[in-house]
Amino acid sequence: MASESSDPIYARLGAAAPRRWFGFLVVFGLGILLIYLSFVSLGGVISRAFLIAFGILCIYAADRLRIATQGTVLLTENGIEAGDGSLLVAWDNIKHVERGAFALKPSNGFTVHTKEPMQHAWEPGLWWRLGRRFGVGGVSSAGPAKFMAEQIAFRLAKQD
Repeated sequence: MASESSDPIYARLGAAAPRRWFGFLVVFGLGILLIYLSFVSLGGVISRAFLIAFGILCIYAADRLRIATQGTVLLTENGIEAGDGSLLVAWDNIKHVERGAFALKPSNGFTVHTKEPMQHAWEPGLWWRLGRRFGVGGVSSAGPAKFMAEQIAFRLAKQD
């Protein structure tokens, strides 16, 4: 694990506070609304149980989003790291970065395509890893995400 003080940090990406809280409140509000609907609906027991279960799941997801977006994503000499120093994607595994308007990417973010598949992981609102794709963004600001994507593309172009 690399620590923030030992490696230079080329770019840092965190959650924008207004987007973070808006995302949390929307998902949390959906959970509360679904639980409320389970009590006022005329449906049967199964539909009420489904609404309650899905409402609880939404409240849990909102809390995961709140906790995950307290962290940051760092671009260091080792690759893309989480704020706690854990390596998310190593430089030697990065094939290219995709940040276009029609790219499959998180909101205000970018997607890194890797050479080898990685273990699935997800920090809601900040990053996700699925197969050979690593997405960064969600509740982050567009400017810092674009800067990080450009730094990755620049370094990959220098290596070629």
